[in-house]
Amino acid sequence: MRVLIINTAERTGGAAIAANRLMHALNSNGADARMLVRDRKTADDHVTSLPQSWRLRANFLWERGVIWLANGLSRQNLFQVDIANVGTDITSMDVFHWADVIHLHWVNQGFLSLQGLERIMAAGKPVVMTLHDQWYFTGICHYSGDCGKYQSQCSHCPMLKGGGIGVDLARRVFDRKREIYNGKPLAFVGCSRWIADLARKSPLTQGRLVTHAANAIDTDVFTPMDQQEARMRHHLPTDKRLILFGAQRITDERKGFRYLKEACEHLVQQAPELAGKMGVIVLGGDAEAVQSALPLPVYTVGYMSSEREIASLYNAVDLFVTPSLQDNLPNTIVEAMSCGTPCVGFNVGGIPEMITHWADGYVARYQDSEDFARGIVWCLDESRLDSLRQQARRTAMATYAEPIAASRYLDIYRSLLS
Repeated sequence: MRVLIINTAERTGGAAIAANRLMHALNSNGADARMLVRDRKTADDHVTSLPQSWRLRANFLWERGVIWLANGLSRQNLFQVDIANVGTDITSMDVFHWADVIHLHWVNQGFLSLQGLERIMAAGKPVVMTLHDQWYFTGICHYSGDCGKYQSQCSHCPMLKGGGIGVDLARRVFDRKREIYNGKPLAFVGCSRWIADLARKSPLTQGRLVTHAANAIDTDVFTPMDQQEARMRHHLPTDKRLILFGAQRITDERKGFRYLKEACEHLVQQAPELAGKMGVIVLGGDAEAVQSALPLPVYTVGYMSSEREIASLYNAVDLFVTPSLQDNLPNTIVEAMSCGTPCVGFNVGGIPEMITHWADGYVARYQDSEDFARGIVWCLDESRLDSLRQQARRTAMATYAEPIAASRYLDIYRSLLS
């Protein structure tokens, strides 16, 4: 079976990492998978990129410009929505003709347009859409938040201020997607049961296969290692309890840094003995901007592209924390658990599907920083930390190992082909 995985980037961002890992998982488990991207990072023979030209940059800028005008000349939420008004037609490329199945992941920011999606559907090949966010079944937003308009008819998107070009972009894009999807061999696959359940509420998915499949990870790379060796490798203190917080952009409000800050303040007040022995590792963009914001020692780590280096960092810490306010199936939790590192997160999105409360981590009440602090204290208790580590690794092996993830997607491809 020949599978073409399509994503805007090869390795940048959570969707790109998940798509790339799935390609390798499929190739290791009986399929022939390749990847088509706009932004290439490696020389992997299985990856094809668009021919580089000024048009690619122009497409990106033109789409942002239209959104900016429709948003009353405001940059607010400029990257929270996509209208797919411009993009590249990939259906004439050799790698597209080669494929039996077209597997779309995150294709926004000027890569594929609605017209491009229509041409892909018109080619008659089975199409799988992996839901890294909500965009495929809403009008223009990636995360709808408290807005439920996508469950009937997107219009007058609350993420746009209106004005400017005087066009209801959300309604126009929603209706266009409905036309494109109509009567096509198409499946929607959520990375989590949570987002699959949201997708089933949209008129755009009615009459289609809507299911879920977890992201794949190489459990031989993300594997338990000696903690002290890992700490020395990253020049981290060997005599502290270390927790790790990471995100592509630390200052992104959706990643919830303010709740980590509040949780650390609760720790200092309510568990001063433990807090005195703790440190926080911050990994990701803008990490330096928050270095002085926590009442605990902070160690910032620069950008890491090597998976083995990232795996060793997970092994260097005692706990991974993710106070995210809305998330699907974070790769960071998958990576941490595969390394045998327990996790604390809020009861939101796909996170409670990943962390088993009181078994391999702690699921805190949503936006409750005091309960989040309570979860950190509970997980760092020496009497249970080893058992949490062992269970986290078992959970990862049973859920995210490459053969399991590949098998799930192969079943979906076969169901569409038949």
